[in-house]
This record gives sequence, structure tokens and C-alpha cells, in this order.
Amino acid sequence: MDMDIEGIIQCIKQGDENGVQMQLQQFNKEYAQCFFFDADEREKRRQKKLEEFRKNKVRDFADSDSDIDDFEQEDRGLVLRQNLAAVIVRFMRTGVKRSLLRVSLHSLRILTRDKKILGHLVTDSTLLTLAKLAGLTTIDASEEGNDPDSDFYDNIIASLAEAKLLQGCAEEDGGEGLDPSEEFPAVDDESRSITSGGDLDSNSWFGSHRTSINEMHRGSIHQKALERGRRDRRESKMEEEAAVEEEEHGEEVLRKEAMKVLCNVVYNSTWAQERFSALRLLSGLIECLSSSVSWSSPSSVQFYELRLMFLITALRPELSTQLKQEGGVPILTAALESCLEVQWKEQYECVLEPAAPPISLEASQRIVEILKILFNITHSTHKQEPSEEDAALYRHLVAILRLCLMRKCLLPEETDELQGHTVNLLTALPLQCLNVLLTVPLEPESKQSLGVNMDCVHTLLAFMERRLEAGDRVKEKLTPILNLLTESCRAHRETRLYIRKHILPPLRDVSHRPEEGDTVKSRLVRLMTHLDTDLKHCAADLLFVLCKENVRRFVKYTGYGNAAGLLATRGLLGGQRAVSDAKYSSDSDSDTEEYREMKDRINLVTGRVEAEQSNPMEGMTEEEKEEEAKRLIMLFNKLSKENIIQPMGVDEEGKLVPMTGLEEAKSESENEAESDKDD
Repeated sequence: MDMDIEGIIQCIKQGDENGVQMQLQQFNKEYAQCFFFDADEREKRRQKKLEEFRKNKVRDFADSDSDIDDFEQEDRGLVLRQNLAAVIVRFMRTGVKRSLLRVSLHSLRILTRDKKILGHLVTDSTLLTLAKLAGLTTIDASEEGNDPDSDFYDNIIASLAEAKLLQGCAEEDGGEGLDPSEEFPAVDDESRSITSGGDLDSNSWFGSHRTSINEMHRGSIHQKALERGRRDRRESKMEEEAAVEEEEHGEEVLRKEAMKVLCNVVYNSTWAQERFSALRLLSGLIECLSSSVSWSSPSSVQFYELRLMFLITALRPELSTQLKQEGGVPILTAALESCLEVQWKEQYECVLEPAAPPISLEASQRIVEILKILFNITHSTHKQEPSEEDAALYRHLVAILRLCLMRKCLLPEETDELQGHTVNLLTALPLQCLNVLLTVPLEPESKQSLGVNMDCVHTLLAFMERRLEAGDRVKEKLTPILNLLTESCRAHRETRLYIRKHILPPLRDVSHRPEEGDTVKSRLVRLMTHLDTDLKHCAADLLFVLCKENVRRFVKYTGYGNAAGLLATRGLLGGQRAVSDAKYSSDSDSDTEEYREMKDRINLVTGRVEAEQSNPMEGMTEEEKEEEAKRLIMLFNKLSKENIIQPMGVDEEGKLVPMTGLEEAKSESENEAESDKDD
């Protein structure tokens, strides 16, 4: 690393607070946006060598082991950061001044982005120190002065010297040192998983022995490689106003920095998550959030309280249950109400001002975190029958969620994100509580269906169309809204009629396949043959429900080829009527004049009128036709024997089964009939 970390540690050992503050500020400035310490440094060295090569037009073959050297330098950088993090935690317990404490926490936040240094930071003592600074507990961390090792800083420096010695030995042995790429397996960035592997040793690192470089590595191998994160959009504004904020709200700044460090540690370490649960820090977090909900202007710490609560409830199921049991839903609902500055018109109706200003960036970020936490603690209630008290609580929440759908944010992408998390939460709540979305009185400009306000449904439709057009991360983004609209159409006739009018208008043009074009119906029909099974069934379910689960009507709008997947899954290939708990009205699907004129010419498989095709057997004699038929039969038999194709048929239940199974079932039924006849 470019920074003199050994110099920082020496400065801390000497107690030079001014020197420490100056050096840590320089460290924070240089690595403020660094998420890949080792990779960044390797890239810098690679670019430097590339520039030298271009300048000299010759490669220095003597440095053929440069990659090994890079690994050794990275290995040493890792040890330096591990030691610096441990020293900073120890230093913060000595009662340093507030400004230096804030800078130290900032440095620790930068360091804890790296999973590989956390092996010695996830002790109870460190977690309690951070939790106390964050305001989650008043319990003092255990005093490190009682440890047998009294020469703490000397041992740190000796450890660094040992690392240098090992590095020198590795160079003499031909560069055979530790390979971080083997010790710390990389993680696929696309997975974006928030869980960490393995548990760490719960004993404090500050023991009576000096920790060697190899032990440091073994203590960290359970942590995944560092993922690149995105810069917090709140940071730029906060950094610009940091000096003023420290003067006016010094305690708040410290709490915020400590909360950020806790977020990093909890996110990156399974052991920290377990200790967070064992130390009962969630109770303190709930208390902090409860007390800040009633404030007229929430502090900037609240966002990080919510972020930490989301992480811990997402990663530890028992803490999600605990939060719900300790009144998490009403607390978070009150926080949501405060962020939106809700005014009530009726019991389950919020005032929606058309001229209301857009939701601010800070408020929208807090709202999104609240919605994610609520999803974590309510996702299992969808299929449950709520008690009367819970039903009233959820209806109150749904009335506020209607505002989340209808209000706009400053930026379109913020609005889309807010609506996306609102839809996710709506899918988690009991279906019978969602009728609040439709009970709002009609306004002069309201969308309606059979006298029911459809403004919210119209917003959901527009949201689904935007997601269909976007085309990225299709399953993740589309499955919740498709499920929500499907269940709503099953439950409410007015919703089904309104959505059907927009997605499945009367069929007039039958010259194109149902999946061709840019209409919403065409996009949904294309999804019916998607590779992802869940997504294609979600799209097919919505269209099937819009057709009132009528097989003939479903095939009419989508074509038999597209519909076959869902029909086979439900055993409806034989044309049987679907068995459903939904109570559909008896209104018929009247055909348009254009459809009736072309109906006899429509190919039911493709769902369109096909062009006239010439007869391929025209001009062939009967003997030639018979020979062609035999040849085709032989080809099908060959493909079937080689398992390239498998002939299928429809059984008595309307399900696709292999033809061999059909023949066996038919033979058994004939034998049973014959035996009954003999009896």
C-alpha cells in the first residue's frame, strides 16, 4: 500500500494524537472509495508496468515472476490492514477526543469493507465497543488491560517484522509464498449473496502469544472475497458538511460512523451476525428506532439504523422473528408514516395531494429500507389467516403503501425502486387485506371499473409494463408484480375486468402470432416459453386468470403451442375445465366480426391465419405416398430408440405422458375389462 501504515501504528503507540489524526485523515482521503484494496493496487502496478513497457518498447523478462511478487505484496498489505484495524479498535478504547474518534471510526469503516481482515475484529469486546458508540447498548466492553499480553503494540510491530521475514524467505525460495487467490476463493459478483461462509473463533485476538502471518490467514479464510459495492449516494453531501455537522451534532456523527462500521462487519461476517444475536443488540436497535420515529425531523443516523436492521433480519431468521414479536410491524409502519408525512382522511384512506412535492432522496432511501425490513418480517403471512387485530394493522399498512405507489420521487429511478419494493411487500401481506387499495372513493379523473377506483391498479399495470420493456433481471423484477396482479384478478372481478381490457382486448387481428409485436400481451406470451420455469408459469397464470381459467379462451388468445406448458402442468391438455376456488362471473367472451370471419382458417397451434401451403403429396402415386409414410415411420422409430425424441400422449387426466406408458395403461384397462367380463 502507498500509505505508511507502520508509521500510523508507531504514531498510535507513541500517543501522538495530532499525528495520528493527520495520518488517518490522509488514509481516509486516499481510500475513501476503495473497495478492492489488493485488486486496486495490483491494477495500479499493472498499469505502471504497461506504461513502462510502452515507453521502452521492450519487456523485462527478468521480472517473469512479477505476478508472484504481486501476491506477496498483497499478502503483506493484508497483514498491515489487519494490524491497523486491531490497533484502531484498541486505540479508541483509550478515551481519545471526539474529532479523533470520528476519524478513527471512518478509517475502521474503510477497512471493514474488506472481508479478509475481519478475523480478529468480530469479538464480543469489539462488537460491544462499536454498539456502545452507536447507541445500541450501555454495556462497557471488557478491559483489554487484563490480558496477559501487556506489550500489545510491541507484538504488533514484531508481527509485521515477522511478515517481512517470511516475505524475504519466500523470495529466496523462488517466490513460493502464500497465494491469496487460494486462501480466499473469489465469489461470483453476479450472485450478490449477502451470506458469509463458516464461523470464526470466538476468542479474542488479543491473546498472550504473538499472532503470526499464517495464523492471521487461517483466521480469515472463512470470509468471502471482497465484492465491489456502490458508493453511498448520501456520502457526498455528508462529507461536504462534515465539519459543520461535527460542530452542531458531534454525538450524532459518531453514532453514524459506528453504525456504518457495524453494517460492514455484520454484512461480511457470519460470526458477527451470531454474536449480534447472542448479545441481544437488536433490542437496543429497536429502542433507538422507536425513539426516533416521533421526531419531527429524523436524524441522519436513522437511515443506518434501518440499514443495520435490514441486514440482521435478512441474515438471521430468529432475529426477524424477534423483531416481529417485539412490535416490529407497528414500529416500522409508524416510521413509514413519518417519512411520508401521512395525513388521514378516513380510517384506511390517506390524503393524496396531486400537487404534493416529490419525495426527497433522503426520505425515499429510508422508506425503501423500511419496506425491505417489513418484507423480511411479514413474508410468511401471505397464506395465513390473520387475526382481527393483525388484519386491522395490515390494512393500515396497505393504506400507506398505496401512497408509496402513487407518490413520485425526485428521480424516475428512485420512483421505480420505491414502487418495486412496495410491490414486494404487497405480495407478502394477506390477500384479504389488499382490498384497501380499491376502497378509495372515485375522483373526477379517476380510472374506474364497475364503479370501483382503479387508480392504484392502473399504476401497477404501468409499473409492470416498464419492467417488461426494461428486459434486465427479468425474473427478479417481474415475478412479484405478475403474482400480485394474478392474485388480485382472482380475488376482485373489477380488477380482472380492468386489467383484461388493457392486456387482452377483443381479438381482431389474427394475421400475426400472439407472441409477435410490442404489446403487453405479446411480451407476456413470449414469457410463456421462457427458459425460467417460475417466470413462464407466472406470465401464463396471469393470462389464464384473465381468461377466467377457460382453456378454449386461453388457447384462442395465446395459441396452443404457447399454452401447452401451463395446460400440461395442470392436466388440462385434454380440454377439461380448470378446477379453481375463484368465483368468476358468467359473462361470455364475445367474438369480434373480424375474428368470426377468420375463425375457421386460424391455426390453433400458432394462433394465427397461416398462408396457403401447397400439398406436398400433390402428383404422387399411391405407392409413392405409402413409401414416404414408411420412411417417416422408420425415421421416427430411429430417433425414439436413440432417445433423441420421446413420443408423448395425453392420458385420461389430460397430462402429458410417454406413449409407452399410455400403451401399458391401455393394456391394463383392457385386461381388467376382459376379466370383469369373464367374471
